[in-house]
Amino acid sequence: MVKADFIPAMPQHTQQADFSRRRFLALSGMAVPVVLLARSVPGRFFAASDTAASAGPKAAKKYPIGLELYSVREALAKDLPGTLREVAKIGYETVEFYAPYYGWSIPYAKDVRRQMDDLGLCCYSTHNHLESFTPGEGMTKAIELNQILGTRHLILASAGREDKGLEGWKKLCEQLSTAVAQLLPHGLTAGFHNHQTEWKPLKEGGQRVMDVIAANTPKEFTLQFDVGTCMEAGADPVAWITANPGRIRSVHLKDWAPGRPEDEKGYRVLFGEGVSPWAEIITAVESVGGVEFYLLEQEGSRYPEFETARRCLDHWKKFRQQA
Repeated sequence: MVKADFIPAMPQHTQQADFSRRRFLALSGMAVPVVLLARSVPGRFFAASDTAASAGPKAAKKYPIGLELYSVREALAKDLPGTLREVAKIGYETVEFYAPYYGWSIPYAKDVRRQMDDLGLCCYSTHNHLESFTPGEGMTKAIELNQILGTRHLILASAGREDKGLEGWKKLCEQLSTAVAQLLPHGLTAGFHNHQTEWKPLKEGGQRVMDVIAANTPKEFTLQFDVGTCMEAGADPVAWITANPGRIRSVHLKDWAPGRPEDEKGYRVLFGEGVSPWAEIITAVESVGGVEFYLLEQEGSRYPEFETARRCLDHWKKFRQQA
């Protein structure tokens, strides 16, 4: 689902950005190979928990559990600070802001980061429109905001509903690959969030859009996996993960069940109530996929927003304990 925009109330932009626009604009005009830029990023750039990684071979790796804030969009539009407090109180460790965050001023973003720090929340990824991946002022602002928030992954939330065809998707991949090269020196990378339509074969050649994206973007490009839309499309989630080792760095834990939304089916089921083979999926993303963190996402349910978020997290914790 393409997420509706909102922009919370914010103070006026009165401070200078944290990194030089002139420096970035100069960089964005350079054709720098992705491989060389990747080598300039130190160490475990894509590790979700450096502490866990350095704890030694006997330490169990910790995978943070977060909430895609579209799940609580009504509350977020009315009261961002209160929403963050409630999300932290429920027990989430990280959040994912969606596209309207791009309208924030730099001072407002710094204030949001302060609030997250006070609550013990992290933000590893954001959802973005295409302007965040367009060289120039658009990408410059996205870099500024995401560096402040502590983000690592700028995810393209949607490529639009128009029929692009094979060449159109390849052209988009070229733009996203260029964005990876320009983001890496700033400690960031780009990625894509799948929807149901991207699992369908194209008329030209019969390739699925997701396979085109995977084949035409560099390994540093994140393939954020929305499980529910994969299930609705009838695709094999485990086969997708194993075909793209190390690239499924975040997972949207959205379930799906056959039936009508008005009967509380479709995406309205809570995590664990649908038909997704979660045990196999989690095993695959942790052993092969390269997952760094998980995000629960809910488009709506039979419960209010925060109750939905709480119940989904409870289901996730029980699932992990049983696993």
